[in-house]
Parts: sequence; C-alpha cells; structure tokens
Amino acid sequence: MVSTSRASWRNTTHDWAADVDLGHLSRIRGSSAEFAPGGVRHLILEVLAYPADEAASAGAGRCTVTLHPDGSVSVADEGRGTDTRFDEQGRPVKKPVMASKDLRFFDDPGAQTLPDGHPRRGMSVVAALSEWLIHTNRRRNGSWTQRYEHGIPVTGLAPVAGDGAMGTAVHFLPGAHLPPLTGDLRRFAAGWPGLAVTVDDRRGG
Repeated sequence: MVSTSRASWRNTTHDWAADVDLGHLSRIRGSSAEFAPGGVRHLILEVLAYPADEAASAGAGRCTVTLHPDGSVSVADEGRGTDTRFDEQGRPVKKPVMASKDLRFFDDPGAQTLPDGHPRRGMSVVAALSEWLIHTNRRRNGSWTQRYEHGIPVTGLAPVAGDGAMGTAVHFLPGAHLPPLTGDLRRFAAGWPGLAVTVDDRRGG
C-alpha cells in the first residue's frame, strides 16, 4: 500500500480536493429536465459511459444492467474499478465521481454525446437525481462500498471482502419525478460497439 499526500494528486477527471460539491449537486437537482433528458434511460447511459471508456482503452468490455422490481437499476462491469488511493495517514480515498463534477464534460458545450443524443455530464447527475445510490468498487488494492442519498454520501468507505474479481457496481433508485424507462434499452446500449451490454429485466409484467 502506497500512501501519498492528497494535495499532490493531479486532477484529471475530478477534483480530489473535496469529497462533496453541494452546490453542484443542488444545481443538478434543480434542473433535472436539463441534466437527465429522457429520465431514467439517460441516467443508465451516463453510468454505461464509464465502462464504455474502459472498453475503448482495453479493446473490449462487458457489463450487465439489471432492472429490479422496485424500480431500481444496477450496472455492474468487470473493469479496473474506480480509482481509490491512500492518503498520508493511510486512509482510503475514492475519486469523488459521485458527488462532484466530471471536469471533462459537465460545463463543456462540446462534450461527447451519449447514444440518446444528449450531452454526457457524468456520474454526479445519476447520484444527484437518485433517491439512493450504492457504489461498490473492487480494485487490486482493496474493495469498498459507499451509499449516497440525493448525491450526498451518508456512509464512509466500508470495506467489503475481496473475491479476486475487479470491477464497479452502481445500484441506484431514480427519483420518482423522472420519466420512467421506456423502449428497448439494448438499442441505446449498442451505441458503444466495444462494450457488450447484457440487460436483465426482472420487473415482471
């Protein structure tokens, strides 16, 4: 385990300096139609964009989208997991992907477009517009889980037993005010040719 000063960590996709950007989350919650056009489908595509990034760099990737009977959605991939480092006191610190802006996309008018034709903004949109979200993260240097409510972390990083597998699982309950998922999600998920997406629909009739 290598511990380094958090102040020395370079910002690439997110700002390591703060775990939560309350103003950013509030802005998203106040404009859900702008940040999640199409509702639940757009949130799922925001999540899928991250394993798609890994698939593009690795040449291929796989993930599973599960639609649960309670209206929640989980997306599990087999990638490297979310970047988690140890600070100078040996504490694990996860890149604040859920509760702060993605510096590559959020305020960039030229940001990439998701398969639904709308701009990519990042995982903070999913977290902010969900009643709750659980992020489980398995990496070579450890495995942790953390719960968020409306984008705000309500637990710390809780260690989970490693099983040799790596990857990220995001399980979230979209806000009831968002338009529900309609149409064939597989058609939109096919927008990333390097990412094989399995859809497990458990919602029943």
